[in-house]
Amino acid sequence: MEKGVLLFNPRATNFNARIPNSVLQVAASIDGKYPWVIVDGNKEKDPWRKIEDYLATGNFSYFGCTVMPGPQLKEAIPFSKKIRDLFPTIKIIWGGYFASNQYKTCLESGFVDFVINGPGDYTFPSLLDALESKSDFSYIKNLIYKAENEIIKTAKAELLDLDKLPALPYDKLNEFYPLSNYLCKTYLGKKTIAYHSSFGCPFTCSFCAIVPIYNARWKGKSAKGIYDDILHIKQTYGGDSLEFHDNNFFVSEKRTVEFAKQIKSENITWWGEARIDTMYKYSDESLKVIRDSGCKMIFFGAETGNDEVLKQMDKGGTQTGAQILAFAERLKKFDIIPEYSFVLGMPAPTEEQVNKQIEEDISFIKKIKKVNPDTEIIIYTYSPVPTEGSDLYEKVIAAGFKFPEKLEDWISPQWEKFDLRKNPLTPWLKPYMIDKIRDFETVLNGTYPSCSDIRLTPLKRKIIKTISSWRYVSGIYSFPKEIRLFQKIWKYRQPETEGF
Repeated sequence: MEKGVLLFNPRATNFNARIPNSVLQVAASIDGKYPWVIVDGNKEKDPWRKIEDYLATGNFSYFGCTVMPGPQLKEAIPFSKKIRDLFPTIKIIWGGYFASNQYKTCLESGFVDFVINGPGDYTFPSLLDALESKSDFSYIKNLIYKAENEIIKTAKAELLDLDKLPALPYDKLNEFYPLSNYLCKTYLGKKTIAYHSSFGCPFTCSFCAIVPIYNARWKGKSAKGIYDDILHIKQTYGGDSLEFHDNNFFVSEKRTVEFAKQIKSENITWWGEARIDTMYKYSDESLKVIRDSGCKMIFFGAETGNDEVLKQMDKGGTQTGAQILAFAERLKKFDIIPEYSFVLGMPAPTEEQVNKQIEEDISFIKKIKKVNPDTEIIIYTYSPVPTEGSDLYEKVIAAGFKFPEKLEDWISPQWEKFDLRKNPLTPWLKPYMIDKIRDFETVLNGTYPSCSDIRLTPLKRKIIKTISSWRYVSGIYSFPKEIRLFQKIWKYRQPETEGF
């Protein structure tokens, strides 16, 4: 087993671990060709000990690690560094959108050998084949590596047909970690399945980290293929609910409706992410079919009610403030909860303009709550992503923003919060602006507690709404210490950082 592959999913949450679909996708690409094991940081008290025990056997030649920004870096960076020190012959291969977007920093670290720049279904096994045969790998697409102090970035591969890819090896994952334990209790149900049905997104939002990876491309698995997978998991391991982790599940109205019709008889409650301007074009009949099939809530990137700022974000569609407002009201009659995210604190020429935009978006959010009080609101502060060449990227760099130059710097507390869009570290956002955003968010969450927080009892909801409502109505958001106290005592869950 000298050609063994250890696939590592770094810890991303302290509870409700989901099926590690990213490393499972890679495992499917090499299953039957190379022996592999999975170590899930979300399921191990001491994942490094498990990793070290595996590698010490001498049976492994490759370490593959998926790396998303934020919490996953806290294990991905130090563990990869230890592997380089203790097992220097092992090739370290990173994937995930942090690695793809920050590939220069990763490869300059000295302990990341290759970066998979996008889907690895073809790239990963091809790279292993080339390394095993000591042959050229420069022809392999979706690959970034360093050769003679020069970083080589190969061409992008076409998105593969998901229906022709190998099925995910759920049964083998079950040998490492009981798959039924990944089906966790959420707002959607008692046993929620996490599933990924598509690659990419056909839009080019300038603040989105997947844009440089997929370049406005999207390809989805067929409705029948999705249904078959979900049915297998449900029948074999259980499951009464489903969350799609696609960047944009609802791109195709036809595919969505076909899936909704097939899943309806399974009594599964489900959730996914969409664009407002895409679903705005869905017919009422389609929306009814989707709701009747069990779709309870849909996440949308509303971002802002300001049309000029929407253009600055380069969302690449037709979304407007009026459309955002109208669609929230429209979904009310279908009993589908819109989950709207907003990005506050976008750069502007002057401090006054930045502050004005924040004030306007706060007012706009309150308008949405007026037309549809059930709308879930998630607030982020703008965090730049390295979409080099975009107008917005050039503006933030000109304003004095800098990313860390060393890979280890990304695991400092302030940069972890940056990746969660909670501590922007941007020079145009002044402390009083950040306080304003956070204070309003606290009052908003107190007045309208998230329906996805299943730990809040009806009595707790009533109490926190009572102590918060006067602030919300009066617009006095400053220093809401009494609300934060209750949220701390009751461990209020924020969907933007903790999911369901």
